[in-house]
Amino acid sequence: MPPAFSFWCRPLCLLAALTALSSPQLRAQTGATAAPAQLQLSDDGSEVRDLRARLAWPRCLQGMEWRNQRCEGMPERLSFGQAQKLAQSKHREDGLRWRLPRAKELQRLRQNAALAGERAALLPAVPGDWHWTGTAAVNAAPVNQYSYEQTGPGKSRLSAQQAWAVDWATGKASGEMGRGNTLLVRLVRPLPAP
Repeated sequence: MPPAFSFWCRPLCLLAALTALSSPQLRAQTGATAAPAQLQLSDDGSEVRDLRARLAWPRCLQGMEWRNQRCEGMPERLSFGQAQKLAQSKHREDGLRWRLPRAKELQRLRQNAALAGERAALLPAVPGDWHWTGTAAVNAAPVNQYSYEQTGPGKSRLSAQQAWAVDWATGKASGEMGRGNTLLVRLVRPLPAP
């Protein structure tokens, strides 16, 4: 083989070999297994574990329970304050660090479950509606520094009346959700260190 051919062939030949090894037919023939999935179910099936992000998610929304291989009951809708108190009380009850997920974490869960082609199987009975997240929004209204009516004792320049939520149907996140609205809740907790 000429030296120029082997120089160009090495990277291309290696790429072709790796592509062939990753084909499902070849893996079945050789007994090779695919890399472990990023999302896995817990032993009892009640949680979805994101091994890459090191997070554990209940398969059912708050208000529902995992029984008979499905989510039973009706999802609860809570205000932002109620959702935060729920996370704190669950933490006190079982000692696990339950919390509201960040907007990006909830979006990633939705996307990864869809990429696995198993969103409905991994996370059953989820209405395409808004879910609370722990990402807080602080709204700063413009202040006219030359107006004495907008400053002084008892006047606040910042208002934290809104929080972030994620629309499960579209994956869109919004920081303009009023904290008094009642939305769906899915708590999350970190996985223990391996």
